[in-house]
Amino acid sequence: MPTFLSDGLTLNYQTTGTGPPVLCIHGFASSGQVNWVDVGWVKTLVDADYQAITLDNRGHGASEKPHDPERYHPQDMMGDAVALLDHLGIERAAILGYSMGGRIAAFMAYDHPERVACLILGGIGMNLINGLSDGNDIIAGLRAPSLDGLTHPTARQFRIFADHTKSDRKALAACIETSRAPMARADVRLISVPVLVAVGEADTMAGPPEPLADLLTLGEAFTIPKRDHMRATGDRAFKAAGLAFLDRHFPANRHS
Repeated sequence: MPTFLSDGLTLNYQTTGTGPPVLCIHGFASSGQVNWVDVGWVKTLVDADYQAITLDNRGHGASEKPHDPERYHPQDMMGDAVALLDHLGIERAAILGYSMGGRIAAFMAYDHPERVACLILGGIGMNLINGLSDGNDIIAGLRAPSLDGLTHPTARQFRIFADHTKSDRKALAACIETSRAPMARADVRLISVPVLVAVGEADTMAGPPEPLADLLTLGEAFTIPKRDHMRATGDRAFKAAGLAFLDRHFPANRHS
């Protein structure tokens, strides 16, 4: 798998397809493979004539995994995404982010709007602004010696997921300390690119999509039917809404 350097860290990425670029930024405790390849998003994008670019965020997948929480602020992780576009010689791309990846993508659209054609925020609604209330419980779950006695449902869910993906739990605990920093409401209002906010109907972690879309200059909301936070990622309705949004704002046939 190819790698690049960003902020002194060696990070993993993969490109598939040859169309206009869509940079896919995965969620917490996941990876480019788990979040985008395994659930069919990469195939969906490539079949629609886009180039899918997946990144393993710092602390995740095959990328380097520092244990210092100061290495995981959203602005730093956003810098990795920009550095990957620089590495690939891409001036402007559509960005698809899920959960933590959506938070990173939102900071990117705010700080570097000239690099972002449009933005799909999956699994993140008003908690982009309000923050993640379960963060400390998730940290405790990641640091616990085992699942025994771990009763908090969200903490247990993420611990099981981290164990399933064979993640570095110390790196993940460091990551969630700082990567969950909220975005200021006034900054959200200044995001100028088109944004689709897509959240599962049963998602209790993301916050509602409609109020966030209303704050955005060019925001629109989509509810992913009957899906919670973990099961919405590869949902067919989410993919269809995402492709329709891309077709309106970053159409593949205009770039072929």
